[in-house]
Amino acid sequence: MRIVFMGTPDFAVPCLARLIQDGHDIPGVFSQPDKPRGRGYTLTPPPVKELALAHGIPVHQPAKLRDGEAERLLRELAPELIVVVAYGKILPPQILEIPPLGCVNVHASLLPKLRGAAPIQWSIIGGDEETGVTTMYMAEGMDTGDIILQRRTPIGPEETAGELFARLSALGAQCLAEILPLLAQGTAPRIPQDEAAATYAPMLDKQTGMIDFSKSAREICCLVRGVTPAPGARTLCGGKLLKVHRAAPAPGFAGEPGRVLDDKRLVVGCGDSEAVELLTVQPEGKKPMEGAAFLCGRGVKRGEKLTAE
Repeated sequence: MRIVFMGTPDFAVPCLARLIQDGHDIPGVFSQPDKPRGRGYTLTPPPVKELALAHGIPVHQPAKLRDGEAERLLRELAPELIVVVAYGKILPPQILEIPPLGCVNVHASLLPKLRGAAPIQWSIIGGDEETGVTTMYMAEGMDTGDIILQRRTPIGPEETAGELFARLSALGAQCLAEILPLLAQGTAPRIPQDEAAATYAPMLDKQTGMIDFSKSAREICCLVRGVTPAPGARTLCGGKLLKVHRAAPAPGFAGEPGRVLDDKRLVVGCGDSEAVELLTVQPEGKKPMEGAAFLCGRGVKRGEKLTAE
């Protein structure tokens, strides 16, 4: 099948790799423009671009899709199908109408739940025990198109967003490979989404990871897992930033939310008369360490309070 692929980050790489592996004709790949990264702000290509160039596939990185140039180029490429995976741009109607088989998207949630930019992180933050991937026909709204196929997977009790990200990207590639023969044969299902059941997963920022110790131990642990590795969970200890990489409920402890409750373990009071242990933390400007080592080595005492910014 002649397919134009649109994608940008690591999540989209397995889908493009699967299309290449299965021998599809890929006349072009669209990706976001290169961005400066690192301390030196070196201009860095997105992962999808790197994979495409490694296989000799032309890459296009338009800053805009609505100025007519992208539409002209796509009509020249004449794809039968456009596959979009975490591209980061909304396709205008005139582009959606180009391929005869339509435009399809791979999304990392069980739509209509968690439409939007960060479904993997919010599934964990929200305490979901199951998630999955959805392949769908693209429409003008955000993740509103008819569903083609979904695949489900449980979320591990200690799984982080980074770990789930890797699993769902592979599952998305598998799901994409399953629907392509159905699309070619004209037998792919179209299942309308239930708008009444729609929820949203907005982009995360640093404030999302700020720990509110008035919440339950489970909610705090889910937050830490959901924002790991980025943007990361954080609190303030003695007015200095303290990142939290791992946390677990601490049965048998209870106290004021945010208050350190033990002399040897970094156990902190939280809501609902519960407590949470901060297992791995990272002081400002330092490397990650065990919470107990931070407690003993940094002069933090029982009774000190961790606060929000």
